[in-house]
Formats: sequence, structure tokens, C-alpha cells
Amino acid sequence: MTQPPQSGPWGAHPPQQPGNWQGYPGGPHGPGPQGQWNPQQQWPNPAPAPQKKGPLKWVLGAIALIAVIAVTAVVAVSCAGGNGSNNGGGGNTPSSGSKSDIASANDTGPVSVITEDPSCAPWGPINDTLANSLKNGWDQRDPSIPASAWTPEMQALYQSASTAFRNAADQTVSLIKVTKHRVMRELYQQYVAYIHAFVENISSYSAIDNQLVTVGSTLGSVLNGICQAITFGSAATRAPLVPPASSPKHVASSENADKPTKFMGTSDSDCPEWQSAADGLTSDPAFLQWVKHDPSLPASSWPPQYLTDNDAVKPVFNRSIEAYEKLSANSSNPVIADFGTLAAQYGHAFIQGMPTYTQPDIYLYTVFLRAPGAIAAACRSVGAS
Repeated sequence: MTQPPQSGPWGAHPPQQPGNWQGYPGGPHGPGPQGQWNPQQQWPNPAPAPQKKGPLKWVLGAIALIAVIAVTAVVAVSCAGGNGSNNGGGGNTPSSGSKSDIASANDTGPVSVITEDPSCAPWGPINDTLANSLKNGWDQRDPSIPASAWTPEMQALYQSASTAFRNAADQTVSLIKVTKHRVMRELYQQYVAYIHAFVENISSYSAIDNQLVTVGSTLGSVLNGICQAITFGSAATRAPLVPPASSPKHVASSENADKPTKFMGTSDSDCPEWQSAADGLTSDPAFLQWVKHDPSLPASSWPPQYLTDNDAVKPVFNRSIEAYEKLSANSSNPVIADFGTLAAQYGHAFIQGMPTYTQPDIYLYTVFLRAPGAIAAACRSVGAS
């Protein structure tokens, strides 16, 4: 079996839990089968493969949060920044003489696969601390119960979680300035904005408020996928194969970057199309067959049926990518456009790598699958679907 690349202080084999970089404690779940290709239910783990639980159903409409699940990943030296060249994620980077304290302020180019980022190293401990803090029954709660009906135990649970979420969001603010990539800045900003919004609403919590933390947790998973793809080398390996994205029509301002607001305050006219694009992927028969595969097997070990199924699912992935690219190009919201383009770029990277697939490529798939989920959850948070 092909092992993840030599990366980080543990070498070729990522250490097993506990004591590793844990999966972000959140993301929607709900009824329906869940499989090992489902990064919302089981964090993809390069070694060993997660246990098979049946076909995947990406449930965008669900409102609960999943259990805290550990993931195998360590931030390698490659995440620390390199020599300051642009290694994915946009066009220009600030010159050494830039007066801006936002490292990504001059990144106005197209979003691309990110091969290094200095913010990944400090993001890991923030993620881990939150994950450990929520190992108190948070994943067992019923998110449909409003605050007016909470028992004393539920009230204590939400208050404890509120403190943990607030601390994580507050600590993430500094990463907004550190990252060199505009889309990473936006991911951190929206993570902070939606987590803060959730915390602020806890005293009057109702079921729809769960969508706020779902957006935040989904963005946290996207950040983990990006950083893990850097750490285990799949980003650098596949990025040269990806066609460049179109230049953005609008670029989000970096002014007051450390005081972010939610990217969707009212329903976006494209919300139904984002939902439709996501459903078109996860309901396709070729996709449902493909997700039954064991992702621990490298392409060199695939049986004939895997080869057939991979050929069949590629057009499905490509249709989703084209839909994300079209929606992004037509969007007047620069954050939605960047998140959609991010999904498309990582989808291209995953598809290009399929003929020589190895386990770390699953992190590319995670970003491809989850980034549109954040947009869909944001739509639900304002009552759109």
C-alpha cells in the first residue's frame, strides 16, 4: 500500500489518534447512508483507511453537528511559508515594502490550489483545542430544541460550547492577517463571523441558528482539507495539472479584515442553483456507486470494477465543477465567487490525480465537496434553500 509522503516530524506514517491534528468538530449530518468517502461523517485518514459504512449521501439540508472525530495530520514545515513566492491561491502577493499588515492585501488574482500557507501551523492547535473542548456530549444534543425548552443540563452544555467556540473564533482573528492567500483570508473571516454569530444567538437559540455553526464548522473542515493537502503533498503534486481559473470580476476588500461580517446577510438569488448543483452530484448513480470504494487503495491496486467506476464518475465531477465555475463567474458576491472557484480548482486537482490516486488525494476531494456546502448552509441560515 502506498503511504502518505514523507512530511512533518512523524515521517511517512501520520500518527494515530489520540494526539494528532483532529478533524473539525462540526458539519451537517442527518438521515441517510454515510460512507467512508464522506468527509462530513468521517474525516479522511491517509493511514489506515476509515471503516466502510455504506454509500455516501451528502446531506446539505440537515441541521445537527457531527461528533468530534480525530484526523491524522500534522502541519509540516511546508506550511510555514517558504520564500514568499506565490504558491497557489491567487495572483500577486504583498511586496516586502507593503505597508499593509494584511499579508493577502495584494492578492487579487484567480483562486488556485494552495501549496503552502504560513497560517496552517497556528490553525492546527486552535482546531484541536476546540475539538477537545466539545467532547462533552455536544454531538449528542438535539439541535431542534430551542433555548426556551432547554433543561439545566442542556443550558450548561450550550454555555460550555459557547465559551469554546468564542475562544476559537477569537484566536482565529490573528490568522486573517497571516495568510498570504485571499481565499484563505476569506475562509478565516467567515469562520470567525459565523461562529461569533452563533455564539451571540445562543441565549435565544432556535433551530435555524444551528445553520450558523454549520457554516462555521464546514469552513473549518475546508481549512483542514487545504492544510492537510499541503502537509501530505497532494496539493503540490496535483496543482501543476490544474487549468488556471478566470480572474475574479470582483475582489473582496481587505479593509477592516479583522472585523469580518457574514458573507450572506440576506438570501442570494443563486441559492437554489447552488443547492441544485450539489444535489446533482450526490444523487447521480455513478457517484453513488463510486463512493462505495475503499479510498485507502492507491490506483496501482484498483480492481477492474474500480477502474470502471472511476471512468464513469469523472463526467459527473466535471459537470459539478462546470456548475460551480459558472455560478462563481456570475456571482456579484466576491466571497461566494471565491469559495465556488476554490471548490472547482480542488475538484480539477482531484480529477487530474485520479489515474495515479494515492491516499492524500482525499484532502483535495474534501475541499471540493465541502466548500459549496458552506455556501448552501449560509443560504439555509437566512431561510433560503
